[in-house]
Amino acid sequence: MDLRTLIGSLDGGDDSTRLVRIDRPVDPRFEIAALIKLLKGRPVLFAHVRGHDLRVVANVCAMRDLVCRALGVERSRLLRALADAIDHPREPAVVPATGYEELDCDLRRLPILTYYREDGGPYIASGVVIARDPEYGFNASFHRAMVRGADELVVRIVERHLHHYLQRGLRGFALCIGNPTAVLIAAAMSVELGKSELGIASALGSGPLVELGGMIVPEAEIVLDCEVTGELADEGPFLDLTETFDVVRRQPVVRVRRIFAKREPLFHALLPGDVEHKILMGMPREPTIFREVAKVCECLDVVLSPGGCSWLHGIVKIRKHRDDDGRLAVEAAFRGHPSMKHVFVVDEDVDLEDPAQLEWALATRFQGDRDLVVRPREQGSSLDPSSDLATRETCKVGFDLTVPALARRDEFRRARSPLDLRLQDYL
Repeated sequence: MDLRTLIGSLDGGDDSTRLVRIDRPVDPRFEIAALIKLLKGRPVLFAHVRGHDLRVVANVCAMRDLVCRALGVERSRLLRALADAIDHPREPAVVPATGYEELDCDLRRLPILTYYREDGGPYIASGVVIARDPEYGFNASFHRAMVRGADELVVRIVERHLHHYLQRGLRGFALCIGNPTAVLIAAAMSVELGKSELGIASALGSGPLVELGGMIVPEAEIVLDCEVTGELADEGPFLDLTETFDVVRRQPVVRVRRIFAKREPLFHALLPGDVEHKILMGMPREPTIFREVAKVCECLDVVLSPGGCSWLHGIVKIRKHRDDDGRLAVEAAFRGHPSMKHVFVVDEDVDLEDPAQLEWALATRFQGDRDLVVRPREQGSSLDPSSDLATRETCKVGFDLTVPALARRDEFRRARSPLDLRLQDYL
């Protein structure tokens, strides 16, 4: 399901996923961001953006139910569907692009938002870079891009696959805005170099790639043809996942050579630090944790919790067969997501989305001198403001909240309701 098909389907959604339409004129500087924040994850379309002809959409992936709708997957199957797509990517077809037009190469024509007063400038926050290396093939990854001029961006490039491609001589790439959900999810995954995120997106049901202006890209609403200039410039400040501002860095300057867009395109705005940012960045890491934990014990579910910024705290549900499964799951979870700071391993009777149940397990099944796994001074996440700001080293902690011994399992059994009733039958 591409972006505009998803938006069209949300008019008939339930109360939480029904599309909110705002028809009064709104300003791309601060006003749209403030409204997105107030909507608390509700999908929204801004029909009239001051100074622009393009419409803006946001919160299209701000709920797991929205992601499931776009992927055509039941919520109970989502984690396994993501893990299966990583393990079994599918080569996407490539077809000629239709329905696109070339716009004037002027970034000021796009409703690029300034989100916060502290921002270094207007930012493209939802852009997915599509790069191709002769040996390793396609790579799709998120990179925020700060507007520097009418045809220039300063792009934050972390030292992962795109950085490696650039070191190997890559100079041109596409920056795609308004992508299908499958592409957004795949681009946020952390997989080994040489495994194509576009193949993962194809396995998740995205449509064929399109050949557009010499580029091969997903069927996005807006596609920027970019080249690296070799110059560096200050990038930031920018609010990151932890809802704190990232530091200013010297980052590559990129020149935009051409801009292509669908007719009446939708510009996808992604509010930094808010719920959609956390879902898109955190949820695609859950299958990588799942895959590692499943190697050492029976893993049932994984959630990167909102309270942990959907990045630093993980909760892993296992079915315990050996007394040491909990500790093994802790170690495996850190391998599956090295940026994670704290991980909690629970039994199958704990609801991962209920913080009170997690606290209950901590209160009734955990002893600090026995069940705590402490890993001091390890490389953590650059997003954690409490880590060593020079080395990004942190203290990682795992909590084994499972029953302490299988032989005593019955002593920890939770009481269930004596009858399965429906309250509505009595009201």
